Amino acid sequence: MFKKVWEDYKVLLRSIPASTVTLFIVSVIMMNLLANKELISLPWLALDCGFAVSWVSFLCMDMVCKRFGARASIMVSVMALGVNLAVSLVFWLLTLTPGMWGAYYDTGLFEVNDALNATIGGTWYVVLGSSCAMLTSSVVNSLLNQAIGRLEHKNTFGAFALRSYVSTGIAQFVDNLVFAVIVSHTFFGWTWLQVLTCSLTGAAAELLCEVFLSPVGYRVVRGWERENVGELYLQYRAAEVAGAEAAKTQ
Repeated sequence: MFKKVWEDYKVLLRSIPASTVTLFIVSVIMMNLLANKELISLPWLALDCGFAVSWVSFLCMDMVCKRFGARASIMVSVMALGVNLAVSLVFWLLTLTPGMWGAYYDTGLFEVNDALNATIGGTWYVVLGSSCAMLTSSVVNSLLNQAIGRLEHKNTFGAFALRSYVSTGIAQFVDNLVFAVIVSHTFFGWTWLQVLTCSLTGAAAELLCEVFLSPVGYRVVRGWERENVGELYLQYRAAEVAGAEAAKTQ
Protein backbone atom coordinates (compact mmCIF):
# COMPACT_ATOMS: atom_id res chain seq x y z
CA MET A 1 0.00 0.00 0.00
CA PHE A 2 2.79 2.45 0.91
CA LYS A 3 4.57 1.71 -2.36
CA LYS A 4 1.37 2.37 -4.32
CA VAL A 5 0.73 5.68 -2.55
CA TRP A 6 4.34 6.73 -3.10
CA GLU A 7 4.05 5.96 -6.82
CA ASP A 8 0.81 7.96 -7.01
CA TYR A 9 2.51 10.94 -5.39
CA LYS A 10 5.49 10.77 -7.75
CA VAL A 11 3.27 10.84 -10.83
CA LEU A 12 1.03 13.56 -9.40
CA LEU A 13 3.84 15.89 -8.37
CA ARG A 14 5.41 15.53 -11.81
CA SER A 15 2.11 16.66 -13.32
CA ILE A 16 0.86 19.55 -11.19
CA PRO A 17 2.74 22.81 -11.85
CA ALA A 18 5.29 23.35 -9.07
CA SER A 19 4.19 26.96 -8.62
CA THR A 20 0.69 25.84 -7.61
CA VAL A 21 1.96 23.25 -5.12
CA THR A 22 4.41 25.78 -3.67
CA LEU A 23 1.74 28.46 -3.31
CA PHE A 24 -0.55 25.95 -1.63
CA ILE A 25 2.04 24.79 0.92
CA VAL A 26 3.27 28.32 1.68
CA SER A 27 -0.31 29.54 2.22
CA VAL A 28 -0.97 26.70 4.69
CA ILE A 29 2.19 27.47 6.68
CA MET A 30 1.46 31.22 6.70
CA MET A 31 -2.18 30.62 7.62
CA ASN A 32 -1.29 28.59 10.71
CA LEU A 33 1.46 30.98 11.82
CA LEU A 34 -0.67 34.11 11.35
CA ALA A 35 -3.54 32.44 13.21
CA ASN A 36 -1.75 33.47 16.42
CA LYS A 37 -2.87 37.10 15.95
CA GLU A 38 -6.47 38.37 16.09
CA LEU A 39 -7.79 40.40 13.20
CA ILE A 40 -11.43 40.85 14.20
CA SER A 41 -12.97 39.78 17.50
CA LEU A 42 -16.71 40.40 17.80
CA PRO A 43 -19.48 38.35 19.44
CA TRP A 44 -20.72 37.28 15.99
CA LEU A 45 -17.50 37.35 13.94
CA ALA A 46 -14.03 36.12 14.88
CA LEU A 47 -11.19 36.24 12.37
CA ASP A 48 -7.48 35.81 12.89
CA CYS A 49 -4.79 37.14 10.57
CA GLY A 50 -4.59 33.72 8.90
CA PHE A 51 -7.81 34.82 7.18
CA ALA A 52 -5.67 36.97 4.88
CA VAL A 53 -4.25 33.86 3.14
CA SER A 54 -6.62 31.02 4.09
CA TRP A 55 -8.67 31.43 0.91
CA VAL A 56 -5.53 30.85 -1.20
CA SER A 57 -5.33 27.21 -0.16
CA PHE A 58 -8.99 26.65 -1.05
CA LEU A 59 -8.58 28.31 -4.44
CA CYS A 60 -5.57 26.06 -5.12
CA MET A 61 -7.62 23.03 -4.10
CA ASP A 62 -10.42 24.05 -6.47
CA MET A 63 -7.97 24.50 -9.33
CA VAL A 64 -6.32 21.13 -8.73
CA CYS A 65 -9.71 19.44 -8.36
CA LYS A 66 -10.99 20.93 -11.62
CA ARG A 67 -8.05 19.59 -13.62
CA PHE A 68 -6.88 16.51 -11.72
CA GLY A 69 -9.85 15.38 -9.63
CA ALA A 70 -10.77 15.16 -5.95
CA ARG A 71 -8.24 12.45 -5.15
CA ALA A 72 -5.36 14.60 -6.37
CA SER A 73 -6.63 17.61 -4.43
CA ILE A 74 -6.84 15.58 -1.21
CA MET A 75 -3.37 14.13 -1.77
CA VAL A 76 -1.83 17.59 -2.16
CA SER A 77 -3.71 18.78 0.94
CA VAL A 78 -2.35 15.88 2.99
CA MET A 79 1.16 16.66 1.77
CA ALA A 80 0.74 20.34 2.67
CA LEU A 81 -0.51 19.32 6.11
CA GLY A 82 2.51 17.08 6.59
CA VAL A 83 4.90 19.87 5.61
CA ASN A 84 3.13 22.28 7.97
CA LEU A 85 3.42 19.83 10.86
CA ALA A 86 7.12 19.38 10.11
CA VAL A 87 7.62 23.16 10.07
CA SER A 88 5.70 23.48 13.35
CA LEU A 89 7.97 20.85 14.90
CA VAL A 90 11.10 22.68 13.72
CA PHE A 91 9.75 25.98 15.08
CA TRP A 92 8.97 24.38 18.44
CA LEU A 93 12.38 22.73 18.72
CA LEU A 94 14.19 25.97 17.88
CA THR A 95 12.23 27.90 20.51
CA LEU A 96 13.76 25.55 23.10
CA THR A 97 17.24 26.82 22.31
CA PRO A 98 18.72 29.37 24.76
CA GLY A 99 19.32 32.15 22.23
CA MET A 100 17.44 35.45 22.15
CA TRP A 101 15.19 36.86 19.44
CA GLY A 102 16.21 40.13 17.79
CA ALA A 103 13.31 41.94 19.48
CA TYR A 104 14.86 41.20 22.89
CA TYR A 105 17.86 43.38 22.05
CA ASP A 106 15.52 46.22 21.11
CA THR A 107 13.67 46.11 24.43
CA GLY A 108 15.92 44.24 26.87
CA LEU A 109 12.83 42.44 28.21
CA PHE A 110 12.84 38.68 28.75
CA GLU A 111 9.04 38.77 28.51
CA VAL A 112 9.34 39.75 24.84
CA ASN A 113 11.61 36.80 24.15
CA ASP A 114 9.27 34.42 25.99
CA ALA A 115 6.26 35.75 24.09
CA LEU A 116 7.96 35.22 20.74
CA ASN A 117 8.94 31.68 21.73
CA ALA A 118 5.34 30.95 22.70
CA THR A 119 4.00 32.41 19.45
CA ILE A 120 6.46 30.76 17.05
CA GLY A 121 6.54 27.48 18.98
CA GLY A 122 2.78 27.23 18.91
CA THR A 123 0.36 25.54 21.28
CA TRP A 124 -0.32 21.84 20.92
CA TYR A 125 -4.11 22.16 20.93
CA VAL A 126 -4.02 24.92 18.31
CA VAL A 127 -1.82 22.78 16.04
CA LEU A 128 -4.12 19.80 16.64
CA GLY A 129 -7.26 21.82 15.95
CA SER A 130 -5.92 23.46 12.80
CA SER A 131 -4.63 20.11 11.46
CA CYS A 132 -7.95 18.34 12.03
CA ALA A 133 -9.84 21.27 10.55
CA MET A 134 -7.69 21.41 7.44
CA LEU A 135 -7.82 17.66 6.81
CA THR A 136 -11.60 17.51 7.23
CA SER A 137 -12.34 20.61 5.17
CA SER A 138 -10.02 19.57 2.33
CA VAL A 139 -11.85 16.24 1.97
CA VAL A 140 -15.25 17.98 2.07
CA ASN A 141 -14.16 20.66 -0.41
CA SER A 142 -12.61 18.24 -2.90
CA LEU A 143 -15.44 15.69 -2.90
CA LEU A 144 -18.15 18.36 -3.16
CA ASN A 145 -16.28 20.17 -5.92
CA GLN A 146 -15.96 17.02 -7.98
CA ALA A 147 -19.57 15.96 -7.35
CA ILE A 148 -20.94 19.32 -8.52
CA GLY A 149 -18.57 19.26 -11.51
CA ARG A 150 -20.04 15.93 -12.61
CA LEU A 151 -23.53 17.44 -12.59
CA GLU A 152 -22.46 20.58 -14.46
CA HIS A 153 -20.74 19.50 -17.67
CA LYS A 154 -20.12 22.98 -19.12
CA ASN A 155 -16.52 24.16 -19.16
CA THR A 156 -17.32 27.80 -18.50
CA PHE A 157 -16.42 30.24 -15.75
CA GLY A 158 -19.99 30.00 -14.47
CA ALA A 159 -19.62 26.23 -14.02
CA PHE A 160 -16.22 26.67 -12.36
CA ALA A 161 -17.63 29.35 -10.06
CA LEU A 162 -20.61 27.19 -9.09
CA ARG A 163 -18.56 24.18 -8.07
CA SER A 164 -15.89 26.33 -6.40
CA TYR A 165 -18.16 28.68 -4.45
CA VAL A 166 -20.50 25.99 -3.14
CA SER A 167 -17.73 23.58 -2.14
CA THR A 168 -15.53 26.32 -0.67
CA GLY A 169 -18.37 27.93 1.28
CA ILE A 170 -19.39 24.64 2.89
CA ALA A 171 -15.79 23.49 3.44
CA GLN A 172 -14.79 26.82 5.00
CA PHE A 173 -17.70 26.48 7.40
CA VAL A 174 -16.57 22.94 8.27
CA ASP A 175 -12.99 24.19 8.72
CA ASN A 176 -14.06 26.95 11.11
CA LEU A 177 -16.50 24.68 12.93
CA VAL A 178 -13.99 21.88 13.58
CA PHE A 179 -11.37 24.35 14.81
CA ALA A 180 -13.88 26.19 16.99
CA VAL A 181 -15.16 22.97 18.57
CA ILE A 182 -11.68 21.59 19.30
CA VAL A 183 -10.01 24.84 20.36
CA SER A 184 -12.38 27.74 21.00
CA HIS A 185 -15.18 25.81 22.72
CA THR A 186 -12.97 23.39 24.64
CA PHE A 187 -10.14 25.69 25.73
CA PHE A 188 -11.51 29.25 25.41
CA GLY A 189 -15.03 28.64 26.70
CA TRP A 190 -16.99 29.69 23.62
CA THR A 191 -20.72 28.97 23.73
CA TRP A 192 -22.27 26.81 21.01
CA LEU A 193 -24.00 29.90 19.64
CA GLN A 194 -20.63 31.63 19.27
CA VAL A 195 -19.16 28.53 17.65
CA LEU A 196 -21.90 28.30 15.02
CA THR A 197 -22.25 32.05 14.41
CA CYS A 198 -18.52 32.72 14.04
CA SER A 199 -18.05 29.62 11.88
CA LEU A 200 -20.77 30.79 9.50
CA THR A 201 -19.79 34.46 9.29
CA GLY A 202 -16.10 33.56 9.03
CA ALA A 203 -16.83 31.20 6.15
CA ALA A 204 -18.78 33.95 4.37
CA ALA A 205 -15.90 36.40 4.73
CA GLU A 206 -13.34 33.87 3.49
CA LEU A 207 -15.56 32.91 0.55
CA LEU A 208 -15.77 36.56 -0.55
CA CYS A 209 -11.97 36.65 -0.83
CA GLU A 210 -11.93 33.63 -3.13
CA VAL A 211 -14.77 35.05 -5.23
CA PHE A 212 -12.63 38.12 -5.91
CA LEU A 213 -9.75 36.11 -7.46
CA SER A 214 -11.58 33.04 -8.78
CA PRO A 215 -11.49 34.41 -12.37
CA VAL A 216 -7.69 34.20 -12.17
CA GLY A 217 -7.90 30.59 -10.97
CA TYR A 218 -10.25 29.73 -13.83
CA ARG A 219 -7.95 31.26 -16.44
CA VAL A 220 -5.00 29.30 -15.04
CA VAL A 221 -6.92 26.01 -15.18
CA ARG A 222 -8.08 26.70 -18.74
CA GLY A 223 -4.46 27.29 -19.66
CA TRP A 224 -3.55 23.91 -18.17
CA GLU A 225 -6.25 22.27 -20.27
CA ARG A 226 -5.19 23.96 -23.50
CA GLU A 227 -1.54 23.04 -22.95
CA ASN A 228 -2.31 19.48 -21.75
CA VAL A 229 -0.64 20.13 -18.41
CA GLY A 230 -0.87 17.04 -16.21
CA GLU A 231 -1.68 14.63 -19.02
CA LEU A 232 0.70 12.08 -17.50
CA TYR A 233 -1.33 11.87 -14.28
CA LEU A 234 -4.68 11.82 -16.07
CA GLN A 235 -3.58 8.89 -18.22
CA TYR A 236 -2.14 7.16 -15.15
CA ARG A 237 -5.44 7.51 -13.27
CA ALA A 238 -7.47 6.41 -16.29
CA ALA A 239 -5.36 3.24 -16.52
CA GLU A 240 -5.85 2.62 -12.78
CA VAL A 241 -9.62 2.99 -13.04
CA ALA A 242 -9.79 0.76 -16.10
CA GLY A 243 -7.72 -1.88 -14.33
CA ALA A 244 -9.98 -1.77 -11.29
CA GLU A 245 -13.10 -2.11 -13.41
CA ALA A 246 -11.60 -5.05 -15.28
CA ALA A 247 -10.74 -6.76 -12.00
CA LYS A 248 -14.36 -6.42 -10.82
CA THR A 249 -15.75 -8.10 -13.93
CA GLN A 250 -13.49 -11.13 -13.60
